[in-house]
Amino acid sequence: MIDIRSVALDLGGQPILRDISLSIDGPGVTALIGPNGAGKSSLLRLVGRLEPLQTGSIHVCGLPVDRTSGQRLARSMAVLSQETPVASRLTVRELVGYGRFPHNHGRLTSADRAMVEAMLTRFELFDLADRFLETLSGGQRQRALIAMTVCQDTPVILLDEPLNSLDMQHARHLMRTLRRLADEEHRSILVVIHDVNHAAAHADRIVAMRQGRIVADGPPAKTLTAPVLQAIYGFPTQVEMIDGIPFVLHHR
Repeated sequence: MIDIRSVALDLGGQPILRDISLSIDGPGVTALIGPNGAGKSSLLRLVGRLEPLQTGSIHVCGLPVDRTSGQRLARSMAVLSQETPVASRLTVRELVGYGRFPHNHGRLTSADRAMVEAMLTRFELFDLADRFLETLSGGQRQRALIAMTVCQDTPVILLDEPLNSLDMQHARHLMRTLRRLADEEHRSILVVIHDVNHAAAHADRIVAMRQGRIVADGPPAKTLTAPVLQAIYGFPTQVEMIDGIPFVLHHR
């Protein structure tokens, strides 16, 4: 569903990504982890065509992202970046409804409205549906943006740090929801995430980056080991296996 070949990126004369090749062939949850400045968000922005491709190639659902119309791509891929501008005088219901725009160009059908209501329920936003975005907390607003993105109903979903502003309860609920989307609706989800334990518990695959390169790639038990984590983050950690899932303990 996502095929990245020999991608590099320079910004302001600084190398951001170097020789990135990565294939995500089917449904599942793939987590991009790594320290700040590793290139995770830049890679996701290139896949989502929020940043122009400089070198290499990227295909999503067989479509070259640099040569496919935005309208066609929007029916295959939904993207939530860290800087998604929205009008504050929208209600939550109106915002979530914007996710249907690639399919109906602003004219919601009864099926569209039913999907919006389903997203409000799925992301625990129904009681907030008629509130304006400007009245929401950061976490509530983030959940509304994620609901809008999922409402686009695409086979590929890209999320850049979706756990930002979410409390423990809603972070757990979101990751479980992403897991169900992959398992039950066969979505391919690429998520940039800093909480490696959430990644371990819910992702099928973890791609670890440092200094613009991929340094580890595989299932959580293979990727989240003490030597790999020290190579990525630069300090020692302790990793415990709990029910077959690695749990990372941060040392002081």
